[in-house]
Amino acid sequence: MIGSTSAIDRVFHYTLAKQTGGISPAALALCYMDWALHLSMAPGTRLQLGWKFFTDTLALQRYALATLTSGDLSAGDCPPPAKADRRFSHEDWQRYPFNVIQQSFLVWENLWDAATKNVHGVSKEHEQAVNFLARQMLDMVAPSNFIATNPELLDKTVREGGFNLLRGALNLAEDKQRDAAGLPPAGVEEFKVGKTLAVTPGKVVARTRLMELIQYSPTTAKVHPNPVLIVPAWIMKYYILDLSAQNSLIKYMVDQGFTVFAISWKNPDESYADTGMDDYRRFGILEALKAISQIVPERKVHALGYCLGGTLLSIAAAAMARDGDDRLKSLTLLAAQTDFSQPGELELFVNESQLAFLEDMMEERGYLSSAQMAGAFQLLRSNDLIWSHMIHDYMLGERTSMMDLMAWNADPTRMPARMHSEYLRDIFMGNQLAEGRYHVDGRSIALRDITAPIFVVGTETDHVAPWRSVYQINVLSDTDVTFVLTSGGHNAGIVSEPGRKHRHYRIATSRHDTPYVGPETWFRTNTPKDGSWWPEWARWLRAGSNEAVQPPKTGAPKAGYPALCDAPGTYVFE
Repeated sequence: MIGSTSAIDRVFHYTLAKQTGGISPAALALCYMDWALHLSMAPGTRLQLGWKFFTDTLALQRYALATLTSGDLSAGDCPPPAKADRRFSHEDWQRYPFNVIQQSFLVWENLWDAATKNVHGVSKEHEQAVNFLARQMLDMVAPSNFIATNPELLDKTVREGGFNLLRGALNLAEDKQRDAAGLPPAGVEEFKVGKTLAVTPGKVVARTRLMELIQYSPTTAKVHPNPVLIVPAWIMKYYILDLSAQNSLIKYMVDQGFTVFAISWKNPDESYADTGMDDYRRFGILEALKAISQIVPERKVHALGYCLGGTLLSIAAAAMARDGDDRLKSLTLLAAQTDFSQPGELELFVNESQLAFLEDMMEERGYLSSAQMAGAFQLLRSNDLIWSHMIHDYMLGERTSMMDLMAWNADPTRMPARMHSEYLRDIFMGNQLAEGRYHVDGRSIALRDITAPIFVVGTETDHVAPWRSVYQINVLSDTDVTFVLTSGGHNAGIVSEPGRKHRHYRIATSRHDTPYVGPETWFRTNTPKDGSWWPEWARWLRAGSNEAVQPPKTGAPKAGYPALCDAPGTYVFE
């Protein structure tokens, strides 16, 4: 009886999840009730909010009257929109009455921001969630989203006699048809994996049920003796680091004289439902290192992990250090968290109620779909990824130009149910890795056991792995850590090739025997440098290398690692 009722619950949650985009209504209700009940019992806070609304409304009225009568847009004391708020960046927003419409919205936005913060007694997690939800609802009704209240849209519609709306309707119809047919967004067809993307020459030299290992062909007469292994996140196709020829980190490192290997993860289906975190460690990283040790024998490896691949690599490196395995010469972590005590806004989507909802969804499917993950990431930047797209493509009637990074983003992967549940419960929510409670092969591991030097990259506007959270590796490790903070976000900050304009980074090394420096102090005391962080990483790797040697042969057929096929392999097309 108990089993049947559990099955009914799972089916109900799965059906409900398809209507809510995978968001648990119970989780949202708990957040709202916590906030609403505590606000109802805080008369002083309500009085303060009422006074703020009164004074802000008076200021808005003075501003509207002054700009109407004098035309002075600087009159009154209404605050301007934030510089990062691109919704109101067009110059026409400074025209009457659109300047007043804009300021009216900002008054409400500031009021709701104040109302959902610092309510005494509300838990931090619920406060952040309610504040986030308030922002989402306000973003939905922003005046920039409607023709009548957006001067740019209004002028274009009048000037073109509404043909922009006709083009937008056609764009919307095409997108809906593509979505229903399971096709990628318009323009992606211009980017082909193996033809315009992921074209760095190489061979697949090893294959397991979870990954293909690619060895890239050398382009220099001699190479640095220690090879580089790249471990991408299993929620993304590896070729984000091998996009077009001009912005491929893999090609750049090959041209710098490094022997580069990269893991290309399998895109799992329902048959992988019981595949866990340790499977990815054993059949991914450890199998890759085993193959490399046969192809390039007696050479320690520079290992790089990106995003969740960096978290997994940290686990593998700590277990290797615990067991006396010294095959790693250095560790590089790109936008990768090892301490999840400050996980950023993704924390809003991960709590016990939400996780139970997700697990019931995955129980039915056997995996977490790419659409579910994409929806959560889009909400973190709804203005940039949802509303601005709708305005540009469906109201202005202009197609957003497809870029290689956008084409890669439209080629997602799935996550096995067991692995995703273990990651969220043990790593993200439990923070077991940072606290020394995570077990590998039945015994706990600690990051402080890692003695190889570590190179860490955080990005300034990362919504997935906030740089201050990434910086926590300085607290957890007991080795030299070189930390780089680069401009850009989770992906664009990493794919930041030399020569790209408007890029900068900060860099400093913390020795294992020097006092700890907090992130804010680190930020103030390290001035930014113009350019890409890629050359800094190449120099850092070279500093620990011996004299250059002849490039190794491709694969090791006698050891069981023949060249199986050309890069980018077969898994990347799944």
